[in-house]
Amino acid sequence: MASTVNFTGAVDRDLLKRAKVIAAKTDTSVNALFNAELRHLVETFEASESSGNQNFKVLLDFSLGKRNALAAMQALGINAEEDLFLLMAQAHLPMPRLPDAVTREMVDQLNALSA
Repeated sequence: MASTVNFTGAVDRDLLKRAKVIAAKTDTSVNALFNAELRHLVETFEASESSGNQNFKVLLDFSLGKRNALAAMQALGINAEEDLFLLMAQAHLPMPRLPDAVTREMVDQLNALSA
């Protein structure tokens, strides 16, 4: 049996609230949900890496905003964004978020409109 360890992390307040609702509806805990998702991520990443396939890493980088859609599509050898999003769904990864610099630029542009 695997041993457990406590750790401290930060999560968006609304996300935690929504996770608690799912946990209650499924008669489980947020901890169990978190462990299931983290286990899936780690095991999928490790299986992909051990087979020499870097596609999951490319998709994870895209999901985390470390790689843009064009770079991800080039690395994966695909040419349609629809295919990229289908791969994200198949990999059970969250949809990508914008890099922080892009988000800041968008906020600055919106603030400039109201000035």
